[in-house]
Amino acid sequence: MEKKIRLALVAGGKSGEREVSLAGAKEVEQALSREKYEVRRYDPATDLARLAADAGKIDMAFILLHGPLGEDGTMQGFLDLLGIPYQGAGVLGSALAMDKNLAKILYQQAGLTVAPWEMAQPEDQKNPRRLLEHLSLPVVIKPLRQGSSLGMSLARSEEELVQGLAKACTFDSEVMVEQYVRGREITGGALGNKELTALPLVEIIPGEEYAFFDYQAKYQPGASREVCPAELPPEVTARAQEIALAAHRALQLKGYSRTDMIVADDGIYVLETNTIPGMTPTSLLPQAAAAHGLSFPDLLDRLIELALAGR
Repeated sequence: MEKKIRLALVAGGKSGEREVSLAGAKEVEQALSREKYEVRRYDPATDLARLAADAGKIDMAFILLHGPLGEDGTMQGFLDLLGIPYQGAGVLGSALAMDKNLAKILYQQAGLTVAPWEMAQPEDQKNPRRLLEHLSLPVVIKPLRQGSSLGMSLARSEEELVQGLAKACTFDSEVMVEQYVRGREITGGALGNKELTALPLVEIIPGEEYAFFDYQAKYQPGASREVCPAELPPEVTARAQEIALAAHRALQLKGYSRTDMIVADDGIYVLETNTIPGMTPTSLLPQAAAAHGLSFPDLLDRLIELALAGR
């Protein structure tokens, strides 16, 4: 009988996405084969010392953390120090993808299209006119290093822009203001280490009461509709899949990623790339993997295989 892989499932943490992380970990733990894996759970909010002490008895970690202190390279660096392999991006790729400003600069250098943006200054909260010299309403306000659209808002007036800046500043000291792009929101998965596979696209259609795919629209059951594979012309599908792979490479990622895009009348705009996408069977990347022929347990096996092969 083959020896079981001793797997540390790392979930929870201290970010605003703690509950999302724990919900995903519950689904992942249920889907992992008991014949292949011996699973131990660790919550970085309380278990870092135990994880370090157990390092010699762990073959690999499956990180299911979202947001700061988990998806931004900090946990990846900790595991590197302990000599524990893990799925997905390393320290550099995780940090780059988490910083929306640097990510957009790298997308541009890779020849990808992004919406115009400005980094907010403290004085913009009192008078946002400087921002509107370069951008036109409506604009999207985003904390620089948050996921799940936490602290994000859409401003259609100067007053809403001031309110949005104040809200975003409660989540991060750095805030991005981005030109709103009207179009269809899609997401494209990349799977692999050196050899990459583009997964089928998913179109995200938020309910009419949501201005965009915000935290409520993402996690409230029935708030959004998802279509997989996205119903797009073949040439648009092929281009969007190419863009997802190009974004993955531009940010120095590995294993897997999921890039969010807008299909507008004048082209495809890259929004951001997720290095640890949601991992319940109905999350966007697992849906795309299922359409590609990989069940949720098979997807987990593949990610673990890539992690062990890529270190």
